[in-house]
Amino acid sequence: MSHATWDALIAACALPRLDARALAEQASGRPRAWLIAHGDEPAEDAAARAFEALAGRRRAGEPLAYLLGWREFHGRRFDVGPGVLVPRPETEGLVEATLERVADVAAPRLLDLGTGSGAIAVTLALERPDAAVLATDASAEALAVARANAARLGAGRVAFAHGDWWAALAPDAPAFDAIVSNPPYIADADPHLLDPALRHEPPAALASGRDGLDAIDTIVAGAAARLVPGGWLLLEHGHDQGAAVRERLVRAGLDAVATRVDLQGLDRVSLGRRPFHAAQDRVD
Repeated sequence: MSHATWDALIAACALPRLDARALAEQASGRPRAWLIAHGDEPAEDAAARAFEALAGRRRAGEPLAYLLGWREFHGRRFDVGPGVLVPRPETEGLVEATLERVADVAAPRLLDLGTGSGAIAVTLALERPDAAVLATDASAEALAVARANAARLGAGRVAFAHGDWWAALAPDAPAFDAIVSNPPYIADADPHLLDPALRHEPPAALASGRDGLDAIDTIVAGAAARLVPGGWLLLEHGHDQGAAVRERLVRAGLDAVATRVDLQGLDRVSLGRRPFHAAQDRVD
């Protein structure tokens, strides 16, 4: 048996206390309340070794979500792993903006391009049980994770398709009331990609060309043809890309173009609507 107590292990691991406690829960198999109440008890040898190994990986920059195997998003736990981008809190704003835009649409058809863990698509489906949601990804590994999350969380109305952006959709697929995406938007040479945490996440989910806008250009170019009149395109992007994304949405013929800021007041989600023109009714 180890002579070190859980309190001592947590104090000595050189990690933020919340991270250390989360890893202690993982290593011990005990809930946080137990660790707090019994922190002065010696840790079992195997659990102490497991904790120290996890702490070492965390100090080396591996995302906490990968070490735990999950990340909370919009109040739900989503399984994650190295093959998918870790869901970020700011992406919840993308989900909320989408729900607002289809609040008055009965049985909306929604498309999540580049679904990753499925956090966006599954959340939309659970918040709008009447919605038909299609989630796509170019990564078969990511789609497997997303399917598993949908099944575990009870999002039975999410369908999945494998392919790169618009190539995942059948030519005769019906149009959507909203298309949403959190695409890669970091420039290929951005020094932030050298951050130890980002180095563990899939590069294809992070970087997209010289200015980071290649994927957004592809999505914007094909969106209008896939939206019903009055349908919305909503894109997450970098805090300094709002003006560039709005310009692209306008050039693509969308109206009501706007940008939503995150909790820090930074540009985070830009959106535009396919004009109604003369057709005011839903088109199948």
